[in-house]
Amino acid sequence: MGLRVGYSEIRRKIKEAVVYRLSRPKPPRHPTPLAGPVLVVGSAPVSNLPKGFDESFSVLTVNGSQSVAKKWGISKPDATFLQFNQIEGTNDNAVAVRRVLNGEETGILHVIRWPFEEQRLRDGLSAFNYRCDELRLVDQYHRMALYEAIIGKRHSELDNARKFSNGVTAVLYALLSGAPAVIISGINPGSSGHVYNDLGLQRLHSDMDRAVLLTLHARGAGIFTADPEVAASTGLPLWQGRI
Repeated sequence: MGLRVGYSEIRRKIKEAVVYRLSRPKPPRHPTPLAGPVLVVGSAPVSNLPKGFDESFSVLTVNGSQSVAKKWGISKPDATFLQFNQIEGTNDNAVAVRRVLNGEETGILHVIRWPFEEQRLRDGLSAFNYRCDELRLVDQYHRMALYEAIIGKRHSELDNARKFSNGVTAVLYALLSGAPAVIISGINPGSSGHVYNDLGLQRLHSDMDRAVLLTLHARGAGIFTADPEVAASTGLPLWQGRI
């Protein structure tokens, strides 16, 4: 039995590698360079508006974190990263995400790993009246290409423990799009729960997120946090209001 499982895993990894190399997916990036600082808003229970935030910032949100940005006066993010299960999922977290996004809009909507046809996705978005200027589908190979473009090596999407979150996807997207500084807020690898519900769900990608963020920092990328607790627990620099 163990040999069968091992052989199956090897076949999956080989298939992933072959499809990735043959398809040569382009990593997602913003249509225009992000020349100023970029705020990436996550859904951790604690988040802070960065010091000196103004119209020079671009704003990226993740799943239901647009509800946080809205409280800060940001009605329409430049881009949003939405996990596919939030569209039709029946679990409490997905229901909560649709509730806070109902009637809202974003610039570019990236839906991660959507498994069905595009029209079904558009119908699902219409069901909770969520609008966007542009809709993009981001599959596992696009995420792999994004990781390789910034980190410099291939990253498998087969192992759940090694997947990075949509928040880190947004960070990599901002860096690839030319951001001189990326400030994360509400992205805390050490926390649990989400700001838009009381479920207290454990984060699935904590270790991988921490590893990617610290790798970026060690390589000199302009990665900061607006949350003092995250700065203290990870060693990421606290944003002081200027690049």
